[in-house]
Amino acid sequence: MILSHPDDALPTKEPSPLPSTVRLLSLDALRGFDMFWIMGADSFGAAAAGVASGPVTRAVAHQLEHVPWIGFHFYDLIFPLFIFISGVSLVLSLDGFTPRYGKDAAVLRVVRRTFWLYLLGIFYYGGFSTPLEGIRLLGVLQRIALCYGACGLGLIFFKPRTLAILGGLILIGYWALLALVAVPGQAGGVSFDEGHNIVNWFDSRFLPFRKWDGDHDPEGVLSTFPAIVSCLLGIFGGLILTDPKRSPLQRVKTLAIAGVVLLATGYLWGLSFPIIKKLWTSSFVLVAGGWSALLLAAFYWCIDIKGWRGWCQPLVWVGLNPITVYLASHLIDFEQLSSRLAGGNVQALLDRLTFSGMGGVVLAVIGAGYAFGLAWYLNRRKIYIRL
Repeated sequence: MILSHPDDALPTKEPSPLPSTVRLLSLDALRGFDMFWIMGADSFGAAAAGVASGPVTRAVAHQLEHVPWIGFHFYDLIFPLFIFISGVSLVLSLDGFTPRYGKDAAVLRVVRRTFWLYLLGIFYYGGFSTPLEGIRLLGVLQRIALCYGACGLGLIFFKPRTLAILGGLILIGYWALLALVAVPGQAGGVSFDEGHNIVNWFDSRFLPFRKWDGDHDPEGVLSTFPAIVSCLLGIFGGLILTDPKRSPLQRVKTLAIAGVVLLATGYLWGLSFPIIKKLWTSSFVLVAGGWSALLLAAFYWCIDIKGWRGWCQPLVWVGLNPITVYLASHLIDFEQLSSRLAGGNVQALLDRLTFSGMGGVVLAVIGAGYAFGLAWYLNRRKIYIRL
């Protein structure tokens, strides 16, 4: 873990040409946007539901909850979007690093970061303070680490065409596994139901120690492979953004077209191969990748092409220290801290003076404010924690 002072990594003012060694302000802002929902989506969803019972607020609250099993809500995009962004970042970092220092140094860099991020994931879920059976080998940070490591090595050793072929084979192979292979000894044949599919069965048999959902895990062994494709889609997005043959507007159009194609393909495939985040199904990969590409195109057009940057500065603060903010938002109870300022009688007074649920909205805003304040302080002191 490194404390850095990346003055040389600040974004340039001109959007084109785009050297691969430059940090994109839009990418940092998109990462911060993603982290914003990780920091407080549950609180904002609950607050929106409590404000009023109208169709709009119900729809907002509905989108800020995970789908129980089959389907796709906005909140289901948050995790794959972060993995997608990791793929984009790989292109921006390795394309400049590998030619300068060589493949061996690039491999060492990827392996080192993968190791530390994976170890941080173990620490996040309790580390080695718990009994052996309580250690979670595969979790959110561990999945990010494995996707980063696999795609980083792939980017170093393979051409984009080869990566595209490998990604397609993984998605098709994963579909075949779930759609054609039944759980051994299970009556009724093939199933996509929770706990009754081959992916969950594999975790129950071969993934040791703690599983998040009883005998299986949403970040389990087999579902990690299609998650790697989510990162590969980010790599292709990064290659589009760094393509010197395309103008900035052409990059936006290409990303937008790719996003629409991915969405259409994913939703169509989802008619026969359900969109299930907890299994990270191939249709889910395409739908999440499509929305991610569209968001990247929108942020790049708005921030790096049009130059509308003032609004996104708080997001950039968070995007420059995502791991720190992620750990802080889970290790520090921002919700409890918020309630000390505006909970209890203050919350009741706000509800009484305005409308029911306003106190919850204020608590959610204060909680997010703590995280933004931490990110602002780190940025002001030019402290950037890297792995």
